[in-house]
Amino acid sequence: MSKTKALGQHFLNDRSILRKIVDITAPRKDELVIEIGAGKGALTFPLADRAGRVIAIEKDKDLVPFLREGNKENIVVLEQDVLRVDFRNIVAGETAFLGKVKLAGNLPYSISSPLLFKVLKDKDLFTACVFLLQKEVAERLGAQPGSKDYAPLSILFQLHFEVRLRFTLAPGAFSPPPKVRSTLVSLEKRPQPLFEISDEDRFRRFLRTAFAQRRKTLLNNLKSSPFSIGLLRESFLRFSLKDTVRAEQLSIGQFVALFETLRRA
Repeated sequence: MSKTKALGQHFLNDRSILRKIVDITAPRKDELVIEIGAGKGALTFPLADRAGRVIAIEKDKDLVPFLREGNKENIVVLEQDVLRVDFRNIVAGETAFLGKVKLAGNLPYSISSPLLFKVLKDKDLFTACVFLLQKEVAERLGAQPGSKDYAPLSILFQLHFEVRLRFTLAPGAFSPPPKVRSTLVSLEKRPQPLFEISDEDRFRRFLRTAFAQRRKTLLNNLKSSPFSIGLLRESFLRFSLKDTVRAEQLSIGQFVALFETLRRA
């Protein structure tokens, strides 16, 4: 197995598609773009033409020379594993761009889930994110209540970002072609969250429990939460939720209201 395959990298070289991605990212001279998985710089250099600075993160040391050979003064190359990168440290060192930081990248499928949760943890740092993701992961981010794709990830991202699925690419657009289709997703940071949450870590655990087994009802899943069955039934009655309701049927607002009521009880 080649190293590129082992790292899960699939390179996009179509200039018209790369131009679309840059246009959707819309970097400005007063903005910093942090690029994840910069590869050979196919997206890095066009981003740098429009951004104030690009910090290109690339794990594969064999690809780093391609990123450095352009000698562009506004590109900083970090040879690191993005899952180990401290975004807060990076942004703290870029005082000229505080509050004007975007994330972009063609994300390796193998790290997309942990990376998305890492982005959520540091969500206050970014004004927007533009990612090429496996189509199924992208659909989960944008999923609405009642959909089979609706999940904790949908709720947590939509609370803080306006999620838009922009376009889908066939495997042949990449080299080597992946086995799945890819979708470009843009995440625009909301000025304020859709709903205020008193304890986001606990809310995340609450959602994980609520969706733990999709075949089960919400009530049955929540029996393994810290809340008593009596309190759960009382809260369900208060919000006119049937015992048979499933997690994917609740809106984001209903989840927040149910969580806050249980937590305050």
